[in-house]
Amino acid sequence: MIDRMIMEVEPQLELVFRIIIACVLGILIGVERKNRNKIAGVRTHGVVAFGAALMMVVSIYGFQDLGQYDGTRVAAQIVSGIGFLGAGIIVVRNHNSVSGLTTAAGIWATAGIGMSIGGGQYFLGISSTIILITMQILLHKVRFLSEEPYFSELKILFKGTTEDISIVEGYILAEHIDIVSIKLSKEHKESMKLEFQLLFPAEYNKIQLIDRLAEKKEIISVAG
Repeated sequence: MIDRMIMEVEPQLELVFRIIIACVLGILIGVERKNRNKIAGVRTHGVVAFGAALMMVVSIYGFQDLGQYDGTRVAAQIVSGIGFLGAGIIVVRNHNSVSGLTTAAGIWATAGIGMSIGGGQYFLGISSTIILITMQILLHKVRFLSEEPYFSELKILFKGTTEDISIVEGYILAEHIDIVSIKLSKEHKESMKLEFQLLFPAEYNKIQLIDRLAEKKEIISVAG
C-alpha cells in the first residue's frame, strides 16, 4: 500500500517543483514592477504565476485517464470563468487607485487547486495549497516584499504665483515621488493652494515628505 502511494506521488514531485519555480519567477517579476512603482506588485505576480503553472499542469496531466475525451476543454472553461469572478473583486477607486488584485489572483489560483483535486492529482493539489498559503503569509510578513507603491493626497499652501508651481513640483520629484494630478486654487493675492495626487514609492514614509516641505520658505502649510 505504502509502495503504491510512493509510486503515485513520485511523478508529481516534478510537477510541484515546476510550480515552485513559477512562483519564484513571478515574485522576481513583481519585485521589478514594484521598483517601477507599479500597482500590481510582488504578491500579485507571484500568485498569478503560481495559478498559471498549476492550471497548465492540470490541463496536461490531469486528464490522462480519459482516453480520447478532450478534458482540457473543461479546464479552459474553468480558467475563463474564474477570470470573470476575479474581475468582480478588483476595485478601481478615485485617481486610478486599485485594490483587490492579489485577492482576485488568489481566487484564480484556488480554482487551479480545485481542478487538480478534481483531476485526481491529490498530492499536487494539497502541495499547491501549502505553497500558496505559505507564499501569501511570507509575502505579507516580509516588509520588503509586502509594501507596495501607494496613492495619497497632499495639500500645500504656498507664497507665489502660477509660475512658481514648478518649484514645489521640483521638491516632490526630488523625492522620487510621481505626481499624478494637480488642483490649483487661489487663497489670497500672494498665496495659492495646491492639491496633489501623488504616487509614493513602496516603503516611503509620507511624514518625511511633509517635514521636508514644511522647512521650505515658500511653503506656508502642508497637510495630507
